[in-house]
Amino acid sequence: MRRVLTALALIATAAPALAQQSTAPEIPGSDSTADHSRFEILQKAFTSGPEVTEACLSCHTEADDQVMHSIHFNWEFENPRTGELLGKRNVINAFCGNVVGNEPRCTSCHAGYGWDDMHQPPPQQSTAVDCLVCHDRSGQYTKLATGAGHPPMEAKGKTITGADAWAVDLSKAAMSVGMPGRENCGQCHFYGGGGDNVKHGDLSSALVMPDVHTDVHMSPDGANMVCTDCHVTEKHQWAGSRYDVHATDPEGTGRPGERRRVATCESCHGTEPHPVDIKGMKLNDHTDVVACQTCHIPTMAKGGVATKTWWDWSTAGKRDAEGNAYSEEEFVQSDGKHLHTYLSIKGDFRWEEEAQPIYEWFDGQVSYASAAQGGKIDPTQPVGINEIAGDAHDGKSRIWPFKKMEGRQAYDSGNDTLVYSHVWGPDTDTALWTNLDWGKAIAAGMKAAGKEYSGEYGFIDTYMYWPTTHMVAPASEALDCQSCHAEDGRLANIAGVFMPGTGGSAMAVLLGKILFALALLGVLGHALLRLFSRKGEH
Repeated sequence: MRRVLTALALIATAAPALAQQSTAPEIPGSDSTADHSRFEILQKAFTSGPEVTEACLSCHTEADDQVMHSIHFNWEFENPRTGELLGKRNVINAFCGNVVGNEPRCTSCHAGYGWDDMHQPPPQQSTAVDCLVCHDRSGQYTKLATGAGHPPMEAKGKTITGADAWAVDLSKAAMSVGMPGRENCGQCHFYGGGGDNVKHGDLSSALVMPDVHTDVHMSPDGANMVCTDCHVTEKHQWAGSRYDVHATDPEGTGRPGERRRVATCESCHGTEPHPVDIKGMKLNDHTDVVACQTCHIPTMAKGGVATKTWWDWSTAGKRDAEGNAYSEEEFVQSDGKHLHTYLSIKGDFRWEEEAQPIYEWFDGQVSYASAAQGGKIDPTQPVGINEIAGDAHDGKSRIWPFKKMEGRQAYDSGNDTLVYSHVWGPDTDTALWTNLDWGKAIAAGMKAAGKEYSGEYGFIDTYMYWPTTHMVAPASEALDCQSCHAEDGRLANIAGVFMPGTGGSAMAVLLGKILFALALLGVLGHALLRLFSRKGEH
């Protein structure tokens, strides 16, 4: 019956099908009732971020405790289904590897101040919370790239976005505070992994002021939404985390901003978002197996900012004829910026724009190789830095789009485990980015992580999944039926999916073609009857 309905739906949508997007309710204005520029306690010259936080807490007395219980502050999450201890402080990723041993470079994006040792919890003083990173609306607050979360107080060094640092005016920032904007979240989330859009593929600086093609939700010409419209918060606990993904939300309310547990498309649009017509009903029939993102995010890395798709750490360490580290910049993204394709400190790279996701069944379950039991890997096969779970027949999985980051990483060839490496540390002789010596970098990294190391290392092929949930296209650019229901369609390699003419037994395919032909004759016959009946009326 599903196959018959699919065939009928294809007939009804012979012209390119345009997925319809339901209109979200208008969100009331959220202008603050307090003008912080009039608060005397903020009208002074601050010399540090913690001083500003102390002033904030004189009114917002519970904010520090709330933030300190969030994943943004602790960088830790225990998966209730697997027991794995996840979070940025614990796992190894497919980009710069690990946080431990590389403080304060990695903790420059921490939602606090002064966390420079992963062996200790983040600083517990109330003033260690960074209020301004989320609430500054002056547009000039930033964090120093190597300052363990502190802002630059002089024009020296780099910021977390890679720009030349400037002296932040903390008083101006404190008097400007308001609800977070896209640029607040983006300072850290757009630049993770070492640069703009390097990591996620669907999170880049293009989302600060995107056009509707880049993101119809966030575009000022679209819904002009900000991150917290979907990632709603209660007591500074944000909905939505790549460590605790919700593949579906069958309890969706259809009203943005209400839910406090999840951040999914269904939370706003429900499970039947398409118009009640022939095509819309068939599209709604897909929502129990196909994630909204699959059709409505046909490509990522939009808006002129490419994403990194391959990172080969094994080639790091090369020097030029003079014995110095060097770089190559052979990729030019559409905004004209040249991107590195080789760095002595990091290895080889590949980039892509308007990239098509890969598709997998996904139930929201994510596990990490470094957190799995014993952390053992099989070096004879490509190793999943993380793995996703899902099945066509479990009743809860959906076909989801992902960025699949691939590359080569170091591993302990004596113990068959992934390694922690010491990459940043300009004042040490073990940091890879300083001395280009893998042996020293791995030994120091494993020591810092407190992990057993055999003293032998090699390199293995790896991959890592990143769910694609941003850069939603306008309805006119959503995938049409033929994008998937074709011989070489996007879902051609997905198990448990019937595509007319692309699978099943010969008899089933023949029956499908017969039904298709009969249905087509029926549609044409109906059209002719309507045409002649109208003529008869005249």
